[in-house]
Amino acid sequence: MGTAHWLLLFGLILTAWSALYLMAVPADLRGLSRLYGANFWEALCTVTLDGAGYLSATLMWGLMAAAMMLPSALPAFATHDDLGRQTGVPFWPLVAGYGVVWALFSLIAAAMQLVLYRYGLISAIGDSLSVSLTAGLLMGAGLYQFSPVKEACLAKCRQPLTFFMQHWDEGPFRNGLRLGAVCLGCCWALMLLAFVGGVMNLAFMGIATLIMVGEKMDSVGRYVTRPLGFVLMAGACGFLLGAV
Repeated sequence: MGTAHWLLLFGLILTAWSALYLMAVPADLRGLSRLYGANFWEALCTVTLDGAGYLSATLMWGLMAAAMMLPSALPAFATHDDLGRQTGVPFWPLVAGYGVVWALFSLIAAAMQLVLYRYGLISAIGDSLSVSLTAGLLMGAGLYQFSPVKEACLAKCRQPLTFFMQHWDEGPFRNGLRLGAVCLGCCWALMLLAFVGGVMNLAFMGIATLIMVGEKMDSVGRYVTRPLGFVLMAGACGFLLGAV
């Protein structure tokens, strides 16, 4: 019983990655699903912005958030689980609160994506941004790596025991909301770089997940956050120089 919730959580993460893989299958291969009557999966895997509506785009971002952000929060979940076993506090309300924050982020990101598409700033497949917008996103994300807000949020993520002890009396759901807000403060700019790396690019998502996990590790994060900021700003300059 003590490990059942962890098996379910890892199953949720695996399901999210599996769904993203299916959604990233090329359109010509998705068409083969008609041979097997798999109309549901064909509809689910329509991720091009000229064929997907707001709800489909939101689902896509929600799956990305689940696949990328749940792994980064595992140390905090484990800390809460240890405390909860001693005090009888349930585990899933914490995860639910965390999920609410990233569901709201998914609603906003999907709206941004559709607006960019309708104004011709992004292609139908969700990437191929204009050079200026690409450079702007990279530069913004790079500068944010040095911001006091990012540093404050990372400090809380790297010390989950202190974080939970400060807010334990608020209950697991509100703690989940707080944890989600802190993680959002850490990672929103990197998540939006999906517009640069490709919204359904599994390689980008895998690398970004590893980076965000590393940033939240106290022993590793200090060697990741600021160097990554320099890399992102250099990438922005490279895009601008390449367009000259």
